[in-house]
Amino acid sequence: MFFILSKILLFLLSPLWWVILLGVWLMISRKSSVKKKLRISIIAILIIFTNPFLFNTLLVKWQPAPTVIGPHVQYDAGIILGGMGTFDKHHQWFFGGTADRFIQTEELYHKGIIKKIIVSGGVGKVLTEKDEPVEATALQQELISSGIPASNIIIETQSRNTFENATYSKEILSHLHLKEPLILITSAMHMPRALAVFKKVGIATIGYPCDYKGMEKKLSATDFIPSEEPLAGWPSFIKEIIGYQVYKLTGKA
Repeated sequence: MFFILSKILLFLLSPLWWVILLGVWLMISRKSSVKKKLRISIIAILIIFTNPFLFNTLLVKWQPAPTVIGPHVQYDAGIILGGMGTFDKHHQWFFGGTADRFIQTEELYHKGIIKKIIVSGGVGKVLTEKDEPVEATALQQELISSGIPASNIIIETQSRNTFENATYSKEILSHLHLKEPLILITSAMHMPRALAVFKKVGIATIGYPCDYKGMEKKLSATDFIPSEEPLAGWPSFIKEIIGYQVYKLTGKA
């Protein structure tokens, strides 16, 4: 139920939807005072949520700093969380915008920093079809294609969200006898919630954030010009903030 509700309510986290809903309300409202407030609200939302400087500044504060691992340091395994791509209607796998998780995992393995890779990711859809392809299986094949032996790849195919990533990974780890801490690999924006959940279920991890959406940089005039890019990025950011708090309140983190 928690998974289904989170998917159903996800669209409400988009400022674009807020503008659309307020716009519909504006069209059907007959009170001039209400219309005035609605116009101001729409303009305010657009000004705030299309501001690149504001979006980047908040992201930098939210995202953890990059993890630096010293030379000759090795860990038994790295856990990489799914959500890196999608399947088309022919069940062909395609990487998406968070593929840096995969790239960083490859590098950690080939550099000898992690000995094994645990891929956690099932089918993240509410409605599934028969024989629905599983992300972890697709990622396993991609890792093998990059030169990593299948014997060093463990897949977890049941999880649909971060909490299930952690709980099902815990079940797998109970049989593997790997020495903790393990390296947890996910997007920087997602890392605070992921670390809290894995800690809650009893897995000691060191976060290895990647796929940074915000970063410290020199300011330029374009940072204050409204852009559609922040507007598109806000839903994921809001999802992480609310998701973290909900996990805390429900005892999942």
